[in-house]
Amino acid sequence: LCSVCKCNFFFSLGRGSNILSALQNLFWLSKSKVEKQLQIISVLQWVLTFLIMGVACTLILMYILCTDCWAIAALYLAWLVFDWNTPKKGGRRSKWVRNWAIWRYFRDYFPIRLVKTHNLLTTRNYIFGYHPHGIMGLGAFCNFSTEATGVSQKFPGIRPYLATLAGNFRMPILRDYLMSGGICPVNRDSIDYILSKNGSGNAIIIVVGGAAESLNCTPGKNSVTLKNRKGFVKLALRHGADLVPVYSFGENEVYKQVIFEEGSWGRWVQKKFQKHIGFAPCIFHGRGLFSSSTWGLLPYSKPITTVVGEPITIPKTDNPSQKEVDFYHSVYVDSLVKLFDKYKSKFGLPETEVLEVN
Repeated sequence: LCSVCKCNFFFSLGRGSNILSALQNLFWLSKSKVEKQLQIISVLQWVLTFLIMGVACTLILMYILCTDCWAIAALYLAWLVFDWNTPKKGGRRSKWVRNWAIWRYFRDYFPIRLVKTHNLLTTRNYIFGYHPHGIMGLGAFCNFSTEATGVSQKFPGIRPYLATLAGNFRMPILRDYLMSGGICPVNRDSIDYILSKNGSGNAIIIVVGGAAESLNCTPGKNSVTLKNRKGFVKLALRHGADLVPVYSFGENEVYKQVIFEEGSWGRWVQKKFQKHIGFAPCIFHGRGLFSSSTWGLLPYSKPITTVVGEPITIPKTDNPSQKEVDFYHSVYVDSLVKLFDKYKSKFGLPETEVLEVN
């Protein structure tokens, strides 16, 4: 490269928002090709984070402890002990991280959209029930743990907290990365704190179907695991937090999965993992890194549209009875089905499509 090209490249990088222009100057690629590559890189880094970052960071930290740089790892571990309960107290979100340009490329790869149907009052707290889980909950992450789809602009004054497995927050480095996006553990301590000691205007997003729902997700199938999932309704009643049904059209389309039949050895192994570890190992594939016609870890670039429904007003009841829980659960299920039916044809599904509630 000539000295002029080098100067232009590093000047563009320094400006932060002109990475695309810098890469064009450096490699003489068309804008569309550079954008596509950046989209693939952004999605790949997130998939690898989802699958291996926690284990990888733990192993690296253990290795550093055995080297001459052991003091760095020891300092971090001391900080970890001191900071252990932070995830249970709302975490430590970073506006800077949530606004990274990489998340916009992540959004555009599919693309992912967030649709608002009703205003949310900043004087109330909310529990969003997110459906379906999919393999990785890509729509949930992009819409509520980043600002790529404009959640703060569409719901001004509302602070979203995406709830995920508490075990992720025991992993060094990964825990800090998750908290920076406003992600919190999906346990009672964390949810109680956010809904009772963090003021109003909080919205906790719970992927209600969890690992059990992920085992049945496959392209062309719209089903949710919800009939016996009532804990989130009880939490809403205890805190007087309004329930908001959320459905992501296309979440099940981005990966193909091997579905094991009930009673098979494969399903037995998956359920054992789910029971004892909290997640169910799925055998799935997407597209390859260099070609959409080969198998790989990258999800297929299918549109994901997340529709946030109308809030259901929930009264505050310190000790809700089972009858009250059942009543508001049935109201929630009806609202979710109505939301699905109202928007299904708009986002590519036939009018005859029925949401299966298991």
